[in-house]
Amino acid sequence: MNRRNFLRSSLAAGGAALFSGATMTAGTEAFQDSVPGAVTEAEIEGARFPDGFLWGMASAAYQVEGAWNIDGKGESNWDRFAHTVGKVKGGATADMTCDQYHLYKDDIAILKRLNQKSYRFSTSWARVQPSGTGPVNQKGIDHYSRLVDALMEAGIRPFCTIYHWDLPQALEDRGGWPNRDLASYYADFAGILAKHLGDRITTWAPFNMPWTFTYYGYGVGVFPPCKADFNQFLKAAHTVNLAQGEAFRAIKAASAKATVGSAYGMAPAYPKTDSAADRAATARYHAMNNLYFLNPAMRGEYPKAFVGATPYEAMGYKDGDDKIMKVPLDWIGFHYYTRRIVSNASDGAQAAGGHFGTETEGEGGSSGRDPLTQMHVEMPTEGPLTEAGLEIWPRGIYDLVTQISREYDHPIIEISENGCCYLDGPDSSGRVPDVRRIAFHREILAELARAIADGAKVRAYHAWSLVDNFEWADGYTQRYGLTYVDFRDQRRIVKDSGLWYGRVAASNRLT
Repeated sequence: MNRRNFLRSSLAAGGAALFSGATMTAGTEAFQDSVPGAVTEAEIEGARFPDGFLWGMASAAYQVEGAWNIDGKGESNWDRFAHTVGKVKGGATADMTCDQYHLYKDDIAILKRLNQKSYRFSTSWARVQPSGTGPVNQKGIDHYSRLVDALMEAGIRPFCTIYHWDLPQALEDRGGWPNRDLASYYADFAGILAKHLGDRITTWAPFNMPWTFTYYGYGVGVFPPCKADFNQFLKAAHTVNLAQGEAFRAIKAASAKATVGSAYGMAPAYPKTDSAADRAATARYHAMNNLYFLNPAMRGEYPKAFVGATPYEAMGYKDGDDKIMKVPLDWIGFHYYTRRIVSNASDGAQAAGGHFGTETEGEGGSSGRDPLTQMHVEMPTEGPLTEAGLEIWPRGIYDLVTQISREYDHPIIEISENGCCYLDGPDSSGRVPDVRRIAFHREILAELARAIADGAKVRAYHAWSLVDNFEWADGYTQRYGLTYVDFRDQRRIVKDSGLWYGRVAASNRLT
């Protein structure tokens, strides 16, 4: 369900078979020439990254920590969801997942071995404040303090995403994100983290993919709390924009060292035809899915995402909210996975709800679009597909990075996530020869290097993910890690892609 739930496994298998020829052999260029969207071997070999570029990996608390109910942690909305029969493939839960709560030192040792300079992780709100408000659970703070200390000892920058989808269930019971009060509760939580960890963490992102958890949780109901009401989505999104602004101020007040940016899910959009209607629909897609949480921060106003006027009343907008939302982000972070094809749906045609963000981040779907944006969104299949059914389109990261650079006066950019799903496991020798993942990253990174050469101020790239993990509603049926995890005994094996990525990090070249 998460990344492309409407794509059948036959398509995924077909795309995987097509791409499996992309090994680093003498036949690579001939293969690439035959694949739509592919990057040539010469472009890959010529790609260079600047000195000081931050190579990193990413994860999320709920997907890797486990320890769901120990040391005072409260229940989260995803705990409740995963413990509900029928919600997650295979009846899987994240109760243990990768057990990084206990094995974080082992995972940091992998990061250090692979020459990583940045680790993007998230915190569990319910681990720090079990009910979302009130007293701090000191054992939760102590865990993250130990994690940060271990990262710094290894020479790795701690990049903290404060909220990666796991809301304390007690706050969901009080209305969840459509409840405007959550903006102040969340700001209090962010301030607590900055107070206790801000002497060491200098890079903060308030939210991971806010469009996804608000739309999929409240707009179409496929993520917790499983509500399907577009007005609830509008209220939730507005609360998150208020929370983003309030958290920015709380973090800055608690830590003079703090820089605050973002970790948005974005996808470049292309009109299906050259008609004015399709171009306008594509602009609405970009405004709704890419800029809906960025523009309020940078400019204090919502982008033009709707066919008519912005529905302020339905959003719960109040006078002065523009001043709360507007904060000068120090840098802009976003994920890239694949592209979208957009057409106009104002003629009453059924519109697909296909936003995709990351790593398992709940995308695709065939639910009806609201009447306010009137666009039809397609997940194209012209290029090869990963085993999650996502089209591989390296050019998309170049187009997205350069578009955001133009529109926001060349800000500092961090690629907060990028990765691919392949199910390769250990062979008879114990290696994991995931050559398709290497080919994927080579092409994506060649296009990112081209964007940097053309003037984009990209300072970091985070591969998703450090380890195979719990992939939300897909459970353990998808593997995105550069490190293989045997979930029976928690054994870690760095995949060939991880070893390759470690060489790239050491050389700033796509070796």
